[in-house]
Amino acid sequence: MCGIAGLVDFERTLPTDRSPVTAMSGTLACRGPDADGLWTAPHAHLAHRRLAVIDLAASTQPMTAHADGRELAVLSYNGELYNYRQLRAELAGRGHRFHTDGDTEVVLRAYLEWGEDVGTHLNGIFAFAVWDVRAERLVLVRDQLGVKPLFYHRTPDRQVLFASEIKAILATGLLEARADTDNLREILTQVWTPGRTVFAGVAEVRPGHVVTVDATGVRHRCYWRLASRPHTDDLPTTVDTIRGKLEQVVDAQLVADVPVGSLLSGGLDSSVMTALAAQARARRGAEPIQTFSVTFTRYTERFRADEVRDTPDAPFARMVAEHVGSRHTPVVITPERLADPEIRRRTIAAQDRPTPLGDMDASLWVLFDQVRRHATVALCGEAADEVFGGYHWAWVPELIHREAFPWIAFYQHFCEGPGLGSGLFDPGLLKLLDLETYSVDRYREALAEVPQLPGETGTEKRMREITHLHLSRWLQHLLTRDDRLSMSVGLEVRVPYTDPDLVEYVFNAPWAFKSHDGREKALLRAAGLDLLPGDVLDRQKSPFPVTQDPLYTRYLSESLREILDDPGQPAHALVDIAAARRLLDTPAKLANGPIAWVNRTHIEQVLTLNSWLDMYRVRLDLDD
Repeated sequence: MCGIAGLVDFERTLPTDRSPVTAMSGTLACRGPDADGLWTAPHAHLAHRRLAVIDLAASTQPMTAHADGRELAVLSYNGELYNYRQLRAELAGRGHRFHTDGDTEVVLRAYLEWGEDVGTHLNGIFAFAVWDVRAERLVLVRDQLGVKPLFYHRTPDRQVLFASEIKAILATGLLEARADTDNLREILTQVWTPGRTVFAGVAEVRPGHVVTVDATGVRHRCYWRLASRPHTDDLPTTVDTIRGKLEQVVDAQLVADVPVGSLLSGGLDSSVMTALAAQARARRGAEPIQTFSVTFTRYTERFRADEVRDTPDAPFARMVAEHVGSRHTPVVITPERLADPEIRRRTIAAQDRPTPLGDMDASLWVLFDQVRRHATVALCGEAADEVFGGYHWAWVPELIHREAFPWIAFYQHFCEGPGLGSGLFDPGLLKLLDLETYSVDRYREALAEVPQLPGETGTEKRMREITHLHLSRWLQHLLTRDDRLSMSVGLEVRVPYTDPDLVEYVFNAPWAFKSHDGREKALLRAAGLDLLPGDVLDRQKSPFPVTQDPLYTRYLSESLREILDDPGQPAHALVDIAAARRLLDTPAKLANGPIAWVNRTHIEQVLTLNSWLDMYRVRLDLDD
């Protein structure tokens, strides 16, 4: 993977000073530690940072296409194209000549062939910018599910800046780090509205969209969206088809000229993926795959089951690793490292935003950092819950029928408040923000996007809606977190379960199939029936682990007290001081179980918001 950035100006010739685009590129060095490049023209500057994964010696960027001695188009590309060999053959048959062996030139030639429709021909994870020299036009394209990030900002004098990360746009000095009322609402509700960010004036290219910028303005077009259609396959055929698609997808995503590993929790998603990867490598005569898992000091011994976590991961990860013959490395994290303020700052800097999932973010960053010492690419089981129906809340009728995003309904099941981590903020601020109304409005907007199937009613209709909400909203947060935390340490994470063909096929399978054995992810379990030990196949869904160590909670509490005691801290004025002290003075509320974890997220949100405001020097511009 890589980092891309650039700026264009249609009204003025850009100065020869390259410092703005150079500054943008500098902030993305972690995404591309192997090489950097810069291309300039009177109206466009493009930058690129490369993490070499395929065709290591060539495929340098930005890459330019020529014809008859003149430049046609320039590409700055971040991603992996899994069908590039097939596309290369097709494009060669159409008269295109290639000078490299990687996927970058295929994307560039595909743009020359199909223009703004290029995304419909690509299967992979990608976000890229093309400067079309012929038309003086900037084209920004993002993959179908939104695995790779891409942001842009239009200045008051109509310059357009774009980059893989918001920090690169801010580095130009052409945009103030400012958050308005809606930005803060996005932070505190976790509705994850596509196209929006937590910085005023910065937009996101939506998944499956093309943004075109020329002298006439900015245009948005959707080139891919989930479609609802009748599912005509019976259950056995559906299971066989899913298995075939998974085998093809995993096999394609193992292609790399660098070491590839697999993230293995011992849950169904990562275990099926890892088993298929192990089989594919064995067919190629490659050495056993490396696998990695995350756990905490004495986590298994201290583990206590609750409503959503029935078993610890470690025993099942070991079981799968032994079963498939992988070289397994458990990454064990201490509470001191997990609560380290420097780790917190690194996760915020990676994501350019605060979140209430502080311990999850920290543990994932530490895991990625350790994996990068052994591999450059890692397969990840993200998105299987969204695709196959794995979340606890999707199986609780009183939650799925609420007029709310299901994850928010789930949080509200355990505590009061409109969003995870919103419980310690000043009542006056919460009244101003009116998070409940904001969340409901965004929910209704999201629901209106669901492609309905004529004649579908009842449970089938509602579960189609729930699945679409997961894929279009909740998954965006998870993919962003995976990309940003992994790329901050130079690790490329690939997500087989986001393959558009697989996603659309399973999306249209009836819920009766997805729940045919009375358990979550029934279709995935059936597709992997011969791959895994029975104990793994029968294991109840367990979310990403969170520490149960009281030391971690103590460290968090101490950090919160520092903010409460210091009016100079950026978040101090936003917090309900009395409510925060009451929580800290009631240790039982932070002891264990999902309710304790939800209460802990209130602390995490204050801590990460405080650090974000400080690190980015964010000016809050809230409505009166």
